[in-house]
Amino acid sequence: MDIYFEGKKQVFADVNGFTIKTDQHSRSGGDGLFPEPFTLFLAALGTCAGIYVKGFCDQRGIDTTNIRLSQEQQFDPVKKIIGRVDIKIHVPYDFPEKYENAVIQSASLCAVKRHLRDDIELSVVVERD
Repeated sequence: MDIYFEGKKQVFADVNGFTIKTDQHSRSGGDGLFPEPFTLFLAALGTCAGIYVKGFCDQRGIDTTNIRLSQEQQFDPVKKIIGRVDIKIHVPYDFPEKYENAVIQSASLCAVKRHLRDDIELSVVVERD
């Protein structure tokens, strides 16, 4: 991975033939043209959980057209870091109930999550729309 600088606060990373572009918000001296690195980190958690959910459903022939994930973070004001990440797997009403716990387990296998410190909680739940 090669990391280099562009513009005021832009930091780019070339990895595996892709360029990942980051910037800082204008309040931090950037132009806000690209996501901040921490935003990409948080998105990596959700998209990683998402690919595990997608794989789980694909293996069972479950249509993923109406399945999505949402993610919220809770900031710990004492530690001054995010102390909890909540992921909801939104499934349609006809999603097989017998797979709810299994799809949660699948999302929880996310490789990004497994690389976090042990004291950060990651909550994954199914939510029916």
